Amino acid sequence: MWEQFIAWLWRRAPKWVRRWGMLITESRFTVTTAAVIIDRRGRVLLLEHRFRPGSGWGIPGGFIRQQEQPEEAIRRELREEIGLEIECAEIAFVRTLKYYQQVEIIYRCRPCGEPQPRGFEVNRAEWFELSALPDGISSDQRKLIERAVF
Repeated sequence: MWEQFIAWLWRRAPKWVRRWGMLITESRFTVTTAAVIIDRRGRVLLLEHRFRPGSGWGIPGGFIRQQEQPEEAIRRELREEIGLEIECAEIAFVRTLKYYQQVEIIYRCRPCGEPQPRGFEVNRAEWFELSALPDGISSDQRKLIERAVF
């Protein structure tokens, strides 16, 4: 009975009350995109990123901006960080990161051209054979690459 009354009240509340109620009670997540970029020789592109923990090596990616579509976000991030365009971007998988309250959309991509680091975020961009990833790359990054490729 009590639940029915609350539901009745909720349905009749002004839109702004319902919106604020949702903002206060629902979890918040950040959403990011990342790309496993494989060239025609079967090599994967990794960036040595200044802000990435450990060795700094990992796949490119970044945060989705408000009202930006995920594919637009990964294309923008690649242009901004390494000046790279991609032919196609297909979703490989999506995962959630419990500790960061983050949803991450992983794309599998083919490059157009060669990467050239831009700005201060990326030290280097290099192609690696899947069997010869750089020392110090995190196990998480290895698993992302393996899952997207195989």
